[in-house]
Amino acid sequence: MGAPDHRAKAQTVGCVSYTVLTVSDSRTEDTDHSGRLIQQLCNEAGHRLLDYEVVKNEPWRIQAALRRFLQSSAQCLIVTGGTGAGRRDLTVETVTPFLEKVLPGFGELFRWLSYEEIGAAAALSRAICGVSRGRVIVCLPGSEAAVRLGLGKLFLPELPHLLWVATQ
Repeated sequence: MGAPDHRAKAQTVGCVSYTVLTVSDSRTEDTDHSGRLIQQLCNEAGHRLLDYEVVKNEPWRIQAALRRFLQSSAQCLIVTGGTGAGRRDLTVETVTPFLEKVLPGFGELFRWLSYEEIGAAAALSRAICGVSRGRVIVCLPGSEAAVRLGLGKLFLPELPHLLWVATQ
């Protein structure tokens, strides 16, 4: 069965329940523009927000949020922030052990598309996507431009397809 057949079957997925997690030492719910943009884009795509949280760049806080997500009924977790090369950017190291399958093509395509927008600085991004317990987890940089690019061009167009494949 090829991608067109998968996409046709994926139409049965419908509305996806999702959680947003912002990882930041400086943002709050009031100043989290990227988190709000994620919600806007997902809601416009017909998906349903179940939970939203802002946590500090501390592994134990990120792990606790991941555990809450995996115990919830949400099908998808969208994480923004903490994916760069800075000392405090710990999202990727913290999330990766929770992933049963890492989808390297997502990060590769994200950086390629990002390169077209911002040049060589795209190489500093460590955006990732993967599957855990039949649920999808994606980690994007914290900028609004990165959220718009990652969700708009890559993630949301393939989310039902990815979720359908992950649950087979």
